[in-house]
Amino acid sequence: MGKGCLISLFVGGGFLIAIFVLVMYFIGTYNSMVTTNEDATSAWAQVENQYQRRFDLIPNLVSTVKGYAKHESETFILVTEARSKVSQVNFTAKDLNDPVKFKQFQAAQDGLSSALSKLMVVVEKYPDLKAIESFKALQYELAGTENRIAVERMRFNNYVMTYNKKIKQFPANFIAGMFGFSERPYFQSEEGTEKAPKVEF
Repeated sequence: MGKGCLISLFVGGGFLIAIFVLVMYFIGTYNSMVTTNEDATSAWAQVENQYQRRFDLIPNLVSTVKGYAKHESETFILVTEARSKVSQVNFTAKDLNDPVKFKQFQAAQDGLSSALSKLMVVVEKYPDLKAIESFKALQYELAGTENRIAVERMRFNNYVMTYNKKIKQFPANFIAGMFGFSERPYFQSEEGTEKAPKVEF
C-alpha cells in the first residue's frame, strides 16, 4: 500500500471519527434536553397536585367557618370568588412555556392564597371555632398543603433553571433551536405573597 493511500485512509478515518463524535454529542445533548424538560414537567405535576389538594380543602374549610361566623359574608364571598377564578384558568403542562398563561395561572393562585389569609384572620375572632376537632384537622391539612406548595414550587423552579441553562449554553442552544426547546418561566412571588398564608393558631 502506497504512502498516499495510507494518508488517505488516515484522513478518511479521522473524518469518520470526527463525524461520530459530533453525532454522539448531538444525541447526548438532545437526550439531556429531553430529560431536563421532562424533569421540569414532572415537578410541575407535583405543584398542580398540591394546588388541587388546597382547592379541594377550601369548601369544607369555608363551610366549617361559616357555621360560626355567619355575618362574615364578605370574606366567604372573597374566598369563593378566588376559588372560582382558579377553576376558570384553563392551564395545562403544555402551557408551561407560555409566559402570559403562566402569569395568569400564578395570579389566580396568588389571589386564592390572599383570600385564604383573610379567612384565617376571621377565624382569630372565634376561639370556639379553633377548638373544634374538624376545624383543627382542616387547619392542619391546609398548613401542610401550603408548606408543600412552597416546597414543590421551589423544586419546580430548580428543575426549570437546570433546563433553561441547558438550552441556552453554547453550542447546545443550536440543537435547542432546531428542535423547538424554548425557555420556561419561573414561579415568581408577587409582592406580599412570598410566604404561605399563616395558619397557626
